[in-house]
Amino acid sequence: STTTFKTLRTKLGPVESRTMQSATEQQNSGGPLKGRAYIVNYRTKFQNGEGMETFTLVERDGRWLLARYFVNSTALK
Repeated sequence: STTTFKTLRTKLGPVESRTMQSATEQQNSGGPLKGRAYIVNYRTKFQNGEGMETFTLVERDGRWLLARYFVNSTALK
């Protein structure tokens, strides 16, 4: 994960702004994201381009943990 985040930071640069596009709550009965989860999508302006970020958060023992992170940007090509 650390290497992936470093690569993203190198290619995209720091975040300049984010605008939330959607937030969805899910209740999953099975799979790796079993239980309560939120999927939050942002349109994000990075120093070197724009993209869409998706954060998936899961609730574990009363705490919210980042389960998945995805960014889609033409600046990564």
